[in-house]
Amino acid sequence: MTVKRDILISEEPELSQEQDEEVIIKKKIKWLPLEANPDVWNKIIHNNAVDPGWSFTDVYGFDSESLAMIPRPVAAIIFLFPITDAYEEFREKEETHLKVHEQNISPNLIYYKQTISNACGMMALLHSIANNDHLVVGPGVFQTILQETGNMSPEERAEYLENCSDLAQIHASGANEGQTETPDITEQLRLHFICFVEVDDHLYELDGRRSFPINHGKCTNFVETTAKIMTQFIERNPEEKEYSAIAFSQTSNNPPPPPPPPLP
Repeated sequence: MTVKRDILISEEPELSQEQDEEVIIKKKIKWLPLEANPDVWNKIIHNNAVDPGWSFTDVYGFDSESLAMIPRPVAAIIFLFPITDAYEEFREKEETHLKVHEQNISPNLIYYKQTISNACGMMALLHSIANNDHLVVGPGVFQTILQETGNMSPEERAEYLENCSDLAQIHASGANEGQTETPDITEQLRLHFICFVEVDDHLYELDGRRSFPINHGKCTNFVETTAKIMTQFIERNPEEKEYSAIAFSQTSNNPPPPPPPPLP
């Protein structure tokens, strides 16, 4: 086992599905988590040649007044939520249902499977960039990833990212930029990032832990429809409080949003 402060790589025995008696060695990689802090995410993308006219901003709430504060247009919305027993039960039932009632997934959708622990923030960031062709991504790590993984399967993309040392270094730098104390890399975390994007007029939920993307159907208002879905997450676990969202928006032609309303 190799342990570093920012990246943990372990090799664990695992039974082959084809031959139960054959033991294979599978590499497992774990990163420090990213903080749900737009400043951190903006530093990551803007330092790596993503169009500076687009930035991550806080979403202060899911009511109409709070949603109106989000700069437009919006390319993606990132949602952070706790993984609970209730959520895992819902996820399993939903995936079982969708395996029987097959979804229509746009061939233009780019989906990354997550095989690196604690990399959900970076997966959400990649999903935001990869599924918005209008974004200008200059020469650098992200442009290389998009070009080289564009025609890969989700599983092939996962393997590519496991071996992308440049992305691992970018992620490690971002993980140490937050305002909260950086957790120990061996700590088990329960918060998880997912990404919502609109591709070919359909709203997709992109979560690398899932078996496939989730098509939430045709939408006419990306922000409002996404807010309804995020509200459903909260309603399934109303006792939980650790929910937050950030939007990926065009900010160069928008005035800064007003400060959030005072807490009641």
